[in-house]
Amino acid sequence: MDKTSNSKWSVKDKYVIITGATSGIGLAAAKELAVRGAHLGIIARNAAKASEVVSEIQASTSRDIKVDVFLADMASQQSIRKAAAEILTKCPRIDVLINNAGALFESRQLTDDGMEMTWAVNHLGPFLLTSLLLDRLKESQSARIITTASHGHKMAKKGLDFNDLGAEKLYRTFNKLIGGPTLRYAQTKLANILFTSELGRQLAGTGVTAFCFDPGLVATNFNQNNGIVARMTMAVMKLFSRSPEKGAETLVWLADYPTIIGPNGSYYLEEQLKIPSEAAQDMTAAKRLWDVSIEQVKHTAII
Repeated sequence: MDKTSNSKWSVKDKYVIITGATSGIGLAAAKELAVRGAHLGIIARNAAKASEVVSEIQASTSRDIKVDVFLADMASQQSIRKAAAEILTKCPRIDVLINNAGALFESRQLTDDGMEMTWAVNHLGPFLLTSLLLDRLKESQSARIITTASHGHKMAKKGLDFNDLGAEKLYRTFNKLIGGPTLRYAQTKLANILFTSELGRQLAGTGVTAFCFDPGLVATNFNQNNGIVARMTMAVMKLFSRSPEKGAETLVWLADYPTIIGPNGSYYLEEQLKIPSEAAQDMTAAKRLWDVSIEQVKHTAII
C-alpha cells in the first residue's frame, strides 16, 4: 500500500478550513485540532453561533490559536463561491480542507440553484468548495482534503441513479414513512466516497491527498429539523451512539497523523483503511459523478 504522507507532517501551525464545525463531530474535531496547534477557518451559516463557537474553541486550548469565520450556506452555490473568494483573499496558505457539513431533509426540497437539498448540502457543496480552493491547497505542496462519509452509504446498494439525481422518483416511490429521506442520505454519502476516490485518482503526483471516513453512529443534533418522528428516532439512536469526541477521532487522525497508509482517495474507519461497499468501488460511476457534478455546479474541471 502507498504511504500518502510523510513523517514530517503535523497539523501544528497548519491552516485548516472546516465546514460543519459549530456542533457535533465538527466542533469536537475543531477543538482537538486547536489543542494540537492548528489555526482554523470555520465555515458557518450563522454569525452569532459561529462567534460563540470561536470562543469555545479558543477556550479549549492554552495556545494562541487563530480562528477565522467565513459565512456560507452550503446549500447555495453563490454563497459557497462568495465564502471561497473571501478565504482565498484572506488565506495565503491552506493545508487541510475538511468537508464535514451534512444534512438530511424529510421532504423533497429544492435549493435556489434548483438542486435537491440533501444532494446540494452533502455532495455538491463539498465538490464546489474543494474545486474553488484546490489550487491554493496545491500551493502548499503537501495538503489534505478530508470528507465525512458514513457507514450509511451501504444502504444505497444499487448505487447512484443517474437518471434521478434530483430524487423526484425516489421521493415518489419511498415516502418519508418507509425511508425515502434515509435512502437519499445514503446516496449522498455514497457520492462522498465516489467523489473522494476520483479526486484521489486525479490528484496523483500533486502532493495533495484526499481521504474520507466513517465517524460511526454519533450522538449529535443531526436530523432535528425534520419533525417529531425524526426527533424521536434520533433520540432512540442516541442510546446506542458514541460521543462527538469519539466520532471525531478518525477525522483528527487523518488531519494530523504523519503517515497515513493507503492509496490516495481511500476510505477509513476507526483509524484504519477500510473497503467500502461494492457500489462505492465503482470507478466508472465515480468518473460519471465527477462529470455530472461539474455540470451541476457550472464549474470547469477542477484538476
